[in-house]
Amino acid sequence: MTASIKPFNAGAFTASIPGIEVITEPSQLAKLSQDYHTFSPVLTPLLEGKIADIVVRPANQTEVIQVAAACAKHKIPITVRGAGTGNYGQCVPLYGGVILDMTRMQEICWVKEGVARVQAGVKLAALDKKAREIGWEMRMAPSTYRTATIGGFVAGGSGGIGSIQYGLMADKGNLLGLQVVTLEDEPRVIELRAEDVQKANHAWGINGIITEVEIPLGPAYPWAEVIVTFDEFMSAAKFGKALALSDGMIKKEIGVFALPIPQYFTALRQYISDGKHAALLIVAESSLELLPGLIQEFNGEVTYSKSAIDAGKGANIAEYTWNHTTLHARSADTSITYLQSIFPTDNLKTVEHMHQHFGAEVMMHLEFIRFKGSIANPALQLVRYTTEERLNEIIRYHEEHGVFIANPHSYFIEDGWKRAIDPEHLKFKQMVDPYGLMNPGKSKTITP
Repeated sequence: MTASIKPFNAGAFTASIPGIEVITEPSQLAKLSQDYHTFSPVLTPLLEGKIADIVVRPANQTEVIQVAAACAKHKIPITVRGAGTGNYGQCVPLYGGVILDMTRMQEICWVKEGVARVQAGVKLAALDKKAREIGWEMRMAPSTYRTATIGGFVAGGSGGIGSIQYGLMADKGNLLGLQVVTLEDEPRVIELRAEDVQKANHAWGINGIITEVEIPLGPAYPWAEVIVTFDEFMSAAKFGKALALSDGMIKKEIGVFALPIPQYFTALRQYISDGKHAALLIVAESSLELLPGLIQEFNGEVTYSKSAIDAGKGANIAEYTWNHTTLHARSADTSITYLQSIFPTDNLKTVEHMHQHFGAEVMMHLEFIRFKGSIANPALQLVRYTTEERLNEIIRYHEEHGVFIANPHSYFIEDGWKRAIDPEHLKFKQMVDPYGLMNPGKSKTITP
């Protein structure tokens, strides 16, 4: 499948979308054509100067359809954007054209017991707040939940805080419905349900414009925050796994951090002594009584505990986990980059080997989640970057030892979690985007 891109004609395109907000100011175009791919020293030069010709901000689905029709008519590439909190260049336009900024579409259509329906531009924190009014909450969210949009999370994310209870977004039952607009001469609105939602889930906006999302909710718990420190990293890692395997204890976050990562957590440093490894936890208050015995078993020490009432005040532990860890580290040292890994789930021997083999060059950051029915320990290790060649050596060494790497230093979707595009999803792509205009260049399978 190849794209049918034509040179951008600003006058003809804007005449096709009267009354819809457009942005052409150069500094704004540059800002809205970027995401956090700058975490990668490999992606940064590759994506430098990749800027849209125009940004369009639709206020509703009718306007989305108008923009889609105009792009199809004039053969203009279109890249859908939420809050731009992704890390792989998902919303960076490789071929210019239109950035479709969905952040004005913020309507929460409805929230019922156990389920919610929202427009794609709704921020995750806003949805969570609304759901909590009736005793429910989002099942999972990235560490960027304050600013990230639900459409961006579905299209570019996979899981995060809450995944220790509920798994990943791709797991059955975590995504109920998607409404997408096609990029045809006469755009259609398609409702994807059940297994069909996977045709547009984590597809980086190449398989239709997501305009509405329907997700299940989880019961809202009073969440306490806890920091536990350890003298030995593997004690911290084994504690994290033991807590993850304690099915009767309700958890939302288990993050384990090897030295010197805790030193980058400026607001938390007073609770983490020099020379200590740390575990950052979010646990239901009803499960706190069982925590001390487990901590003692692994020679840990509680240095910080905040009740659910106080958890929203001051430093928020969630914003030191997942890729916020990388953000904090890079604030202190911009030479640091990261990997995204899933270690073998049967034991922690591979984790221990990598920790000892690389030492401070690859700093271990583990997260514990449910993955395909088991407890898994994905990692977002921090890497002291020297050269691209050395980075690739580190990646190869991990893969040779059975570690799956979702490469955050490539903007191709196949190099991430997917590895290959499902043939059924490719057929869907050909149907909803016959001219190959949706985020072109992000797939090895689909050639611009």
